[in-house]
Amino acid sequence: MNETTAVAVRDPKLSRCLPGLSSPRPLSEPDAAAARLQRIYRSLCGSRRNRSDCAVVVDELWWKALDFASLKHCSVSFFDVGKPETAASRWARARTRAAKIGKGLSKDEKAQKLALQHWLEAIDPRHRYGHNLQSYYDVWFESESSQPFFYWLDVGDGRATNLDKCPRSNLQDQRIRYLGPREREAYEVIVEDGRLVYRESGLPVSTVEGSKWIFVLSTSRALYVGQQKRKGNFHHSSFLAGGAATAAGRLVAAGGALKAIWPYSGHYLPTAENFEEFIVFLRDNNVDLSNVKVYSYFHL
Repeated sequence: MNETTAVAVRDPKLSRCLPGLSSPRPLSEPDAAAARLQRIYRSLCGSRRNRSDCAVVVDELWWKALDFASLKHCSVSFFDVGKPETAASRWARARTRAAKIGKGLSKDEKAQKLALQHWLEAIDPRHRYGHNLQSYYDVWFESESSQPFFYWLDVGDGRATNLDKCPRSNLQDQRIRYLGPREREAYEVIVEDGRLVYRESGLPVSTVEGSKWIFVLSTSRALYVGQQKRKGNFHHSSFLAGGAATAAGRLVAAGGALKAIWPYSGHYLPTAENFEEFIVFLRDNNVDLSNVKVYSYFHL
């Protein structure tokens, strides 16, 4: 059993946040409960190799469950209680949202946060596409409703609202995949002998002609690269789960050799300074840029 699961068993507050995980047994028996969970875990996952793989899955599911519970409380659940909200509660919710969007800024003050319309996407427990949420947000704003936006949208007065330019079906279907810490590792790219290589698999980065490949450079200077297969599913915001980025854009590569880069990201709206940071990162890692096409909207 991983550390996160053990904490959940011992923490009654966490158990209440995640339905179905609270235990009817008294807290004086945490060790016995943990032992029982371990036995169940082993029976489900079988061999040591399977347990290792299963641990990764469980850890990732816990990360997503905690993220969902935290954001849901900030967006909807607090308003369902029916009691006047205190100033301390409002500040606590604001801190949770700010931490989601500004994660990473402590390492790079010049990093880009998500563009304003995509803040909604990051703090939405379901991470629905920010562009779609913005359409409904505008309606909510004009209505001058006293209900918080996400409560209005999903539970309250706006739950039946269906816009022609963004049908409710699109709003619900287009959810951005936010990678957890474990999932993110599969997209991390390092530079070996001037070539881009996936750290986990060791395979060179090779983009597919006619498809869109995107990258994000984190504030800790970790590079992530992946294919954007479908709009409203996987975007620049996916890599860092809505956190701040030092650089973001698109690239073309063949057999690990970088062929072209450009600083386009609707989620992060990178500046010339952000793009220059990426160029510096590549040079510092001995990537030969002499034959790389640099498509830039800026004069570098």
